[in-house]
Amino acid sequence: MNADVKIVSGRSNQEIASKIARASHRELSHVTIRNFADGELWVKFEENVRGVDLYIVQSTFAPSDNLMELLLLIDAAKRASALRITAVIPYFGYARQDRKDQPRVAITAKLVANLLTQAGANRVITMDMHTPQLQGFFDIPLDHLYSSSVTINVIQKMDLGNVVVASPDVGGVKNARAYAKMLGDDIDLVVVDKRRPKHNDVEVMNIIGDVKGRNVIIVDDLIDTGTTFVKCAEALRGNGAETIIGMCTHAVFSNDAVRKISSSGAVSKVFVTDTIPLTSTNPKIEVISVAGLFAEAIIRTHENQSISSLFEKAESLT
Repeated sequence: MNADVKIVSGRSNQEIASKIARASHRELSHVTIRNFADGELWVKFEENVRGVDLYIVQSTFAPSDNLMELLLLIDAAKRASALRITAVIPYFGYARQDRKDQPRVAITAKLVANLLTQAGANRVITMDMHTPQLQGFFDIPLDHLYSSSVTINVIQKMDLGNVVVASPDVGGVKNARAYAKMLGDDIDLVVVDKRRPKHNDVEVMNIIGDVKGRNVIIVDDLIDTGTTFVKCAEALRGNGAETIIGMCTHAVFSNDAVRKISSSGAVSKVFVTDTIPLTSTNPKIEVISVAGLFAEAIIRTHENQSISSLFEKAESLT
């Protein structure tokens, strides 16, 4: 592709956007984003993007303004005649609303996919979606990156020994199995069987597997209120686990999630990535940057190269 490449950022996560730009050997292009007095959004590209291969970095966690901001940036770029518009979404919000699990509810993940396409996005690059099957909701190419290719190195350097990998629910078994396989063929897998009586509430039912006297790594795609994660850790500790470490991609951390993690005696450490900026810090929580992975995906996409080598976790699931 002979077109120039430009990277712009919305306001949701400018820190990771700056890191992605630096890792791509680029400067962030200038864009102006404002809110009117009534809350309406207004965006303007301050540089020419005609004929440009444009990458818009924006995570779509709450509030919904982050999603609307991304849609406006895509629309403005399309009307400014950008050659190709790629939405780089480190954290894809609304991914948990992927099916009708009860009558008369919206499948919001599909709606968001449609909105991005209709706004004018030609491609999406995202990471660790709540369910990988969401890729089928998109009628445009989607590159699904996995943080495990970066975060696994952190676990390996810890050299814990006598490790078992735990999934906090049945839905996360594939993700946990991938981590276990990358750590070694002899690493066991544990599943926490639970039920959720209502949103953001969980009851741990049973631990499937042996954790007594072992170091446990809990693998999950996100931590929201922290209730599931902390109860999972406490259940594992109650069954004899020693050191318990969390490995989570998206630090949603709603309400008092950080306090729950900090005050839990069962949790030793939680590693998260920078797909969502942390609003508060804690000694138990450490951030791992995945900006380099996004930068590599952008470079290879721009140069029409294969990025399949970035999908290390996908290969480990086969």
